[in-house]
Amino acid sequence: MQEQEFKKLLDKYLNGTISNEELELLEKFKEELDKVNKDPHFKNELHKTAIKESLWASINTQTRASKQRKSILWKVSAAAAVFIGLLATGYFYLQNNTSNTNLIIPENAITLQLENGETKIINEDGQVEILDAKGNVVGQQDGKRLKYANTDSKNELAYNTLNVPHGKTFQLQLSDGTIVHLNAGSSIKYPVQFIEGSNRQISVTGEAYLDVAKDPARPFIVNTNGLNVRVLGTQFNVSAYPEDETTEVVLVEGSVSLYTAEETYGSEKNVYLKPGFKGSLDKANNNIDTSEVITSLYTSWINGKLVFRNMTFKNILKKLERHYDVVIENNNSDLTHEEFNANFGNEPIEDVLMELKANYGIEYTILDNQIIIE
Repeated sequence: MQEQEFKKLLDKYLNGTISNEELELLEKFKEELDKVNKDPHFKNELHKTAIKESLWASINTQTRASKQRKSILWKVSAAAAVFIGLLATGYFYLQNNTSNTNLIIPENAITLQLENGETKIINEDGQVEILDAKGNVVGQQDGKRLKYANTDSKNELAYNTLNVPHGKTFQLQLSDGTIVHLNAGSSIKYPVQFIEGSNRQISVTGEAYLDVAKDPARPFIVNTNGLNVRVLGTQFNVSAYPEDETTEVVLVEGSVSLYTAEETYGSEKNVYLKPGFKGSLDKANNNIDTSEVITSLYTSWINGKLVFRNMTFKNILKKLERHYDVVIENNNSDLTHEEFNANFGNEPIEDVLMELKANYGIEYTILDNQIIIE
């Protein structure tokens, strides 16, 4: 748990705006601290830096202020103060004893794994500097965008991995200027810096839209789920979710070469796409087919829209689950392979379900956190 995230949760706890999910995160963190409290060195680690003392003062001030507020939903009790104290002291102890740290990551958190294996939680409204193994600043997060600097060329590749959960999207700018939009339930592994004279190579799981910076001397290669996409500079969308039957590449502009993981670039089996075409790898038979498409149907998610054209109900449910971070159970097998057309914007999932019911007569029930198609 990062210091900024920890402070934010404490603030919410004190003013009564913390959600059940966030409260559960704090409670899980406290369980870890119960083990730490028994450590004989624990007390010696308190107030080790000015940051600790500052945060303690902030906690005490907010606790006193919260007792005077009449508009809050509830007031901080003595038990709450003890709870906060344990969290704060234990947090500082764990920060200074990395061998005892077990990072608790919420299921819906965007995370960044650094080259040294450390995992950071990325807050969508945060501003964080990304450091390399030597402590140099190599990137900067500004809200929902993470941008890497084009610094001096490295002799060795060092990788970061960005993971975006269901229900969220994120934007990444690589050190060469390439822009990557990541869709819900996706991840990307990429070098912090590309090596001069070598191919620019990344790995994508899930869905991403890429605007690749032109560099004829260094081809850009995307490794996906069984498919390689090689470009020099272009815009395209790749969808490579492990649970899908196909891996798809839709070319918006430029040109790309497609070849399977078992093939090499330049072989006669390579497939070349022109703008406005889609290449689909059938995972069952390892064949790549091409077809002409309306590219905007495949890239609308960048603007928060969902557009379905002649799409099976099975695939529509998958996209809804990813986009809204929900679980949908289909008990109507007759709908599974039926095809539908629909457009959705940023409306809540309840509105989407009501529209499907109004237009197609699809019945559903919302039970706890699950949607059941009847």
